[in-house]
Amino acid sequence: MALLLSVLEQGLIYGIMGLGVYITYKILDFPDLTVDGSFPMGAAIACVLIIRGIPPAFTLPVCFLAGAFVGMLTGCIHVKLKVRDLLSGIIMMTALYTVNLRIAGKANLPVYNMETLFDNKLVNRVCGGLLENFRTVLMILLITVITKGLLDWYLRTKSGLLLRAVGDNDTIVTSLGVDTGLVKIAGLSIANGLVAMSGCMFAQQQRFFDISVGTGTVVIGLASVIIGTSLFRKLTLWKVTTSVVLGSLIYKGCVALAIRMGLSSSDLKLITAVLFLAILVLGMERKKRVKSDAGITEHNKTVSSGHHQ
Repeated sequence: MALLLSVLEQGLIYGIMGLGVYITYKILDFPDLTVDGSFPMGAAIACVLIIRGIPPAFTLPVCFLAGAFVGMLTGCIHVKLKVRDLLSGIIMMTALYTVNLRIAGKANLPVYNMETLFDNKLVNRVCGGLLENFRTVLMILLITVITKGLLDWYLRTKSGLLLRAVGDNDTIVTSLGVDTGLVKIAGLSIANGLVAMSGCMFAQQQRFFDISVGTGTVVIGLASVIIGTSLFRKLTLWKVTTSVVLGSLIYKGCVALAIRMGLSSSDLKLITAVLFLAILVLGMERKKRVKSDAGITEHNKTVSSGHHQ
């Protein structure tokens, strides 16, 4: 039970981070490595605020805004300074390592025996009795559902539709008289805001900040996006954002199972790399099959129309 709860908790937390990566990777087609810095930044800010006595509920919007600001800077470096997308993310990720150390004051900052989002008077009173062991996962699920709902709503607005259009065909957006650069900056802001918020929740679930918690975050996010969108692409009743969260849960479950089978936790990055590579290869094979089937269908239609003539 403890293992299942841990997978659900971390899977849902990383699911929010996955939603941010989904915006950059799938919608904007922007390889944004800023997330490796904005995730620990959210964790650092959350721990510092909690130590200073700020109510845990305020850490979420503060971390989101901080992440959004960082995403905006990445967007400005790319759009305004004409730096390539990958390099823009690398520059911000490198800068944020020092920024995060400055925010926290040291490489490791614990918040043991302090009130968090998942352990405070209100939550303990509401989730008492039989729900006591499930209070953390219930709170994380609530925050994840609300976040996903707000993102779904935003993507249906005019601004959200423009964001999706920029990723598909920025020429169309330009023809509408809209600055595609500003739309990209907005998308990167929202994405990194979600990632920082995920880091905020992670620090409070684990009860500490560590400078290394952001290492490989973008790979975990990409794995969640690819797993979810590959496995659940035919479930039309489910929104893509739901599939990303489910992909994160499956990814975390696979990692937990690998460790449970005897692999050392020090092998975690290797497991992540191998799993991610396998997912990418399977995804490419599936795309090849789809293109091949489409080509055969088109050929059959051409032959059929030739016979009719």
